[in-house]
Amino acid sequence: MLLKTLYRESLALLTDLYELTMAYGYWKQKMAERQAVFHLTFRKKPFQGGFAIAAGLEIALEFLEMFQYTPSDLAYLEKVEGGGGKPLFEPAFLDYLSTLKLRCDVDAVPEGTVVFPYEPLLRVQGPLLHAQILESPLLNILNFQTLIATKSARLCAAAHPDPIIEFGMRRAQGIDGAIAASRAAYIGGCESTSHVLAGKLFGIPVRGTHAHSWIMAFDDEEASFQAFADTMPHQCIFLIDTYDTLASVKKAIAVGKRMRQKGAEMLGVRLDSGDLTHLSILIRKLLDEAGFPKAKIMASNELDEHLIVDLKRQGAEVNLWGVGTHLVTGKEQPALDGVYKLSAIQDLSGKWQYKVKISEQLAKSTCPGIPQVRRYYDACGYKADMVYDIHTAPAANCRFIDPLDPTRIHAATDALSYKELLVPVFRAGKRVYPSLPLATLRAHTQEELSKLHPATRRFLNPEPYFVGLEESLYQTKLALIRKEKP
Repeated sequence: MLLKTLYRESLALLTDLYELTMAYGYWKQKMAERQAVFHLTFRKKPFQGGFAIAAGLEIALEFLEMFQYTPSDLAYLEKVEGGGGKPLFEPAFLDYLSTLKLRCDVDAVPEGTVVFPYEPLLRVQGPLLHAQILESPLLNILNFQTLIATKSARLCAAAHPDPIIEFGMRRAQGIDGAIAASRAAYIGGCESTSHVLAGKLFGIPVRGTHAHSWIMAFDDEEASFQAFADTMPHQCIFLIDTYDTLASVKKAIAVGKRMRQKGAEMLGVRLDSGDLTHLSILIRKLLDEAGFPKAKIMASNELDEHLIVDLKRQGAEVNLWGVGTHLVTGKEQPALDGVYKLSAIQDLSGKWQYKVKISEQLAKSTCPGIPQVRRYYDACGYKADMVYDIHTAPAANCRFIDPLDPTRIHAATDALSYKELLVPVFRAGKRVYPSLPLATLRAHTQEELSKLHPATRRFLNPEPYFVGLEESLYQTKLALIRKEKP
């Protein structure tokens, strides 16, 4: 388990203080055990694209499995002060936390699945206090990995059929960011990573050769190439832009010919600066003329999906891409706007009360009920998603309505098949979902993307994929808004 390997037995304090103050309030008001439902969604498709890739579930499940308040956690909370310098939490509440065992049911979208705004990625049902304190950590885990997996999928689509190596560890947001980003980038489609710890933890293939400092450590550039070839004869991609790129290629070729005499083969060269199109075309010509048609030309240097597409359009002869900063930080959009909202709570008689948050911004009004997502498809791929309440079974030919534009309406038909996206992962606080190999999740991502219409996958003005509320759920939401709106 990643979290147990790298951290303590529990990360229960990976949270915002207001989760604990609310938990304390629920306990004081004798509401802690009331059944409640929360669900996690996001509001905007990342990177102005047409989709997102769900990621982070395995780490979230590990978090839930390990969840407990340790003696050191409780000792810290005992010292937290409120107003007037008095303890924020009373001892009896800390005693309650000391024996707390999660009893939630959790349903979630499998990692690698294409997902869209306003549909739940995860649903939690359980005692109100239990479900509440999971808000911040679940958002922390799922928001970031979903963002990076999505960025990776976009980059891999831009580079296709060329592979992408994730190069970003040194530019990532700290140790945790680097580990999570490498994992998510592989799920999104990257072929490998330069990050050795991620390779160890997740079984991701690792790639890398040498940096400019290797060249500069020698008195002569060709001597540096030769030394590296002597050291790593089957791992040679030479970095050629330290001094003069074209002169450097010729030196790499000379070393490559000597390598052949010893039964080894130069794998390629790497460009990290300059006009990548112009230089790669000249480099390809030199390599081919010298008898190295299979040698790859790798490019790095602040690449993103738009630049890769442009380089390919210009005729760049690059066939291996190293992407770092833009990938592991989600540079253009450094956060996914995921939210975790209460949508139902039982009253004292056990009857469900549906809840909705109202906002002046329609996009921030939440969905009530206990939601499930039904995805409709045919032999050509995915057609539309419907969010419905599990207590109201959708009719065979039901209608579903865009929550932001009620003039946009779809109808289910017998011609379409469907599947439910939220699957059981936790029941009564026990894990019921298998731990899947990362390679399986990566393959699932590619299968999912193949089922999206090309117009939805494109980078510029993608065609919106339809997600709607089942008609009765839509009407329930409107009725609640009318009731609560002053």
